[in-house]
Amino acid sequence: MTAISDLEIFARVARTANMSAAGREMGLSPAVVSKRISLLEERLGARLFQRTTRHLTLTETGEGYFKRVVDILSLIEEAEDFVNRRNTRPRGVLKVTAPTAFSRLHIAPFLPDFLARYADVELEMHLTDNIVDIIRDGFDVAIRIGELRDSSLVARKLAPDHRVLCAAPSYLASAGMPKTLADLESHNCLLAGAQDMWRLEGPDGQTQVRVKGNIRSNSADFVRQGLLAGLGIGLRSTWDIGAELKSGALEVVLPNYRSVSAVSIFAVYPCREFMPNKVTVFIEFLAELYGRNGYWERAAGSPLRSAAGDDAAPNAAAFEAAAADVPAPVAAAKSRVSGRKSGNNRAGRETA
Repeated sequence: MTAISDLEIFARVARTANMSAAGREMGLSPAVVSKRISLLEERLGARLFQRTTRHLTLTETGEGYFKRVVDILSLIEEAEDFVNRRNTRPRGVLKVTAPTAFSRLHIAPFLPDFLARYADVELEMHLTDNIVDIIRDGFDVAIRIGELRDSSLVARKLAPDHRVLCAAPSYLASAGMPKTLADLESHNCLLAGAQDMWRLEGPDGQTQVRVKGNIRSNSADFVRQGLLAGLGIGLRSTWDIGAELKSGALEVVLPNYRSVSAVSIFAVYPCREFMPNKVTVFIEFLAELYGRNGYWERAAGSPLRSAAGDDAAPNAAAFEAAAADVPAPVAAAKSRVSGRKSGNNRAGRETA
């Protein structure tokens, strides 16, 4: 088998078209370079260079060999770069795009822990409820909330995104509490983004409900404010309305139903073999922080179960106690992350 060093010598000679110049670049004498090239040709049983007293050019065989050698050397360089990256402290500017409300509630409060652990990383946060082209706009990673779909991007699931039907007591007092999904047809439903169909899971499995209302927005914060103002019923994430459920500002409607389990929170990044360490540690930090079920889904140490799951659906009182009890799990999550100091799915359709 040909030694890697011989391939490097051959490639250097091919690029410079001069054995003396190649030797100077590699710290070898012209005689050593010439001897190594001759031994390589003898081993391969083919002439790689045409030699004259003034010129050194690749033969047709040499040109084909050179193209393949360049690929081999490039792969070796990438492999070494991978090892170097793994052994290098995360550093540099990390560009992140994420939904506004989710960032305010479940990223920003924990950044002191992250930045204390990785002091050489600088965060550049772009907050929007719209999907951006992370490759075109130069983002390292995006936090997206929705369902997976085919894409040229790669995604890692960070936590499930359970959504429940909810409304303000003032709205329910005037419009009445719906008893069945069919009752939603007579209610004003606040819509997020382009959605006009709510896909839910309940006692009888998955179902779809077409809804309508006089307010539509791409902003999760705006929809939540509309709900708090008593304007209608919404389908909102438990991570978004926990405090409002706990205070009684919002009430769960039709508690046996929630969004389909395919909706989750993902970290999405460009499809490339070697990710910078700054991206890897940020994704790992969030995954560890949120836990498999999302800390906002926990109360008294027990995860909330899906309405269509193995366990019985929670009743309204149990749900409000569990989903709304955010402060204690948050503190526990922060303590867990702070205490552990250390030196292919596809991208989804965002529906936050």
